[in-house]
Amino acid sequence: MREEKIQRVEEWLKQSQYDIDTAKYMFDGGRYLYTVYMCHLSIEKALKGLYEHKLSEFPAKTHNLILLLNKIGIKPDNEIAKIIVKLNEANIAARYPESLKKIQEYYTESIVEKILHESEELLQWIRAQF
Repeated sequence: MREEKIQRVEEWLKQSQYDIDTAKYMFDGGRYLYTVYMCHLSIEKALKGLYEHKLSEFPAKTHNLILLLNKIGIKPDNEIAKIIVKLNEANIAARYPESLKKIQEYYTESIVEKILHESEELLQWIRAQF
């Protein structure tokens, strides 16, 4: 059973890395909305890996990063917390945009580049919590 848990946690982290790499690829291709979506997905999977590692149970079926973090019981510093909140809010807009044109106007190259950079920092922080 312990070996299965280790394999599942490793799989979460492997997929998380794959998703952040995909976010970079989307960014390079100018697909900024999908960059944001993949950043969120990467962080979600990393948190689910941490959840399973810390709590020894399969993670909750949610996309809410704050909920996952609260269930894990880790309190990030203010800078990390701000990134998580921003990415959590961006997920809804990226996943279910009311208007593709409006969301594309909002998620400009510079804004998304910052989200991508912050997501990479956040992944490092999550990995350090293991």
